[in-house]
Amino acid sequence: MSEFLVREAVSEADREAGFAVRREVFVVEQGVPEDIEYDAYDATAVHVLAVRRADGVALGTGRLLYGADAAAKTGGAEGVGSLGRLAVSRAARGLGVGVALVRAIEDAARARGLTAVDLHAQTQALRFYERLGYEAYGEEFQDAGIPHLAMRRVM
Repeated sequence: MSEFLVREAVSEADREAGFAVRREVFVVEQGVPEDIEYDAYDATAVHVLAVRRADGVALGTGRLLYGADAAAKTGGAEGVGSLGRLAVSRAARGLGVGVALVRAIEDAARARGLTAVDLHAQTQALRFYERLGYEAYGEEFQDAGIPHLAMRRVM
């Protein structure tokens, strides 16, 4: 049994714990402006949360956009969800939390009838996503001043 578990973040406390991890990783570590880190999609997204089994401390988070919310990120492709805001706290890196979060988001996508998942990967994370079966497409672009590439995995 692993030291952590991943679940859908359905309670307000779970969502706030995930937002705190995002703030730690994106705003504090990477310098993403806080006013663009949180958006209207947070209200309708499926959020996942990884917590330490021993004490419930949040270790990582991510979200899935689907339906009309995903269209802007996926080019409007039918049946494609959008994985985003994947963040793992510094203390939990290297434990498999990121992989478990991606797989949980993919499970949530399948449960909603989706057949593929897109994401916008920071270029420094390309190898991580490639190992999980994602393939890059299109041109590199900037998001919050950080280089990214679009990637997709057909499930």
